[in-house]
Amino acid sequence: MPELRRYWPIAAAAVVFRLALVLFPGDLNLGSRPEVATPLSSLRRLAEGYWLKQSSLSPYAGSMYHGSPLLLPILGPLIANRTEGRPMYFYCSFLFVIVDFISAILIRATGRKLFISNQQNNKSLKLPGKINLAKENAGDVASLIYLWNPLTIVTCLGSCTTPIDNLMVILTIYGACSGVAPLAAFGYVMATHLSLYPAILIIPVVLLLGHGPDAPPSKLFERNIRPFSWKPIIYFVVWTLIWTCHVFLLCSISLKGVGGLHEMFRKTYGFTLKVEDLSPNIGVLWYFFAEVFEFFRDFFLIVFHVNILFMLLPLAIRLKHRPCFLAFVYIAIVAMLKSYPSVGDSALYLGLLGLFASELADMQFSFFLFFGYIGVTLLSPVMHNLWIWRGTGNSNFYFATGLAYACLQTVLVVESVSSMLKHDRMLKKLVSV
Repeated sequence: MPELRRYWPIAAAAVVFRLALVLFPGDLNLGSRPEVATPLSSLRRLAEGYWLKQSSLSPYAGSMYHGSPLLLPILGPLIANRTEGRPMYFYCSFLFVIVDFISAILIRATGRKLFISNQQNNKSLKLPGKINLAKENAGDVASLIYLWNPLTIVTCLGSCTTPIDNLMVILTIYGACSGVAPLAAFGYVMATHLSLYPAILIIPVVLLLGHGPDAPPSKLFERNIRPFSWKPIIYFVVWTLIWTCHVFLLCSISLKGVGGLHEMFRKTYGFTLKVEDLSPNIGVLWYFFAEVFEFFRDFFLIVFHVNILFMLLPLAIRLKHRPCFLAFVYIAIVAMLKSYPSVGDSALYLGLLGLFASELADMQFSFFLFFGYIGVTLLSPVMHNLWIWRGTGNSNFYFATGLAYACLQTVLVVESVSSMLKHDRMLKKLVSV
């Protein structure tokens, strides 16, 4: 297919474009943007933690660093290795370009797995010549969307660790789609360690390992292609325990004499759950908790976090036959409701959305969503500038863009789920003909 032959030149052009922006950055100053770098992912905060660690102090001694101690020996030397005339995070940007490319390749490979699964399902469905269940180049399209998405590029150059977080989430999905339990377990443990919220991906991962990649509901088949298997799930649980022990052991060694695991949990997971930093971001929680009375703060913390958990089971029951799409929905919900969101979270689920381009071809409000994302992306820095630097606006200006951003994500989730279920109902009608 000609689309497949053009993939590598377009992907290479995306990498070259990133390298050009790294080598000739200008005065972008993306690391200070609240839409890009969060208190959990900022390299400026990581540099503070690395300096404290080098001074034989706990990296969590100050109020700056709230990330994993495992990132300090990896990214810390790159930050400290400063070259005259180069930005502070010059070498980290090169690393993130590589990370983005690996993520795109894994998305492409995941698309191939989904395509093979759909081809097998097509043979079991009596739909020859009636409908094309999936396109072979959906993985290529999704990969290129991820590489060329401006949000992904800004995140790559934005002096934040979000590209690494996204890589681990994508690695989890790819390992589960491939049926490789150790790989899926490694990605899941690391993703959960770096950012607490990917823990909810346990449901689609179990469904992927037990049932295989996405397929129409089993009632559309004359017989089940693949019964649920517990063997890979048991392997996944065992490997998850092994990788978790390794991660905690490495963290304990890294923090030996300068703190411990208890402090790490309190400064990372506790910091995330308690929403201690109320600096502005693209989400809505910072504004709400800045306004709410302290007496009700714990109550609303529980409400906001449990709100994510309330959605898991109903979506899993309705979309259990499409676990990879279920993972996309979970990631989009987390990006909307997490404590410290960034545009990098949107870059991840928008890239995964391309995997289902065929099934969601008839999704409504696509035009509205496309230009809505563009409008919010452009308005957010403008409103922030009016509020913080020019003094001609106030916090409501900036919060309005965050509220619009949350509404757009809500519409995207609702319409994508509705379109996928509509696609399955159409298959059912065609099977019954």
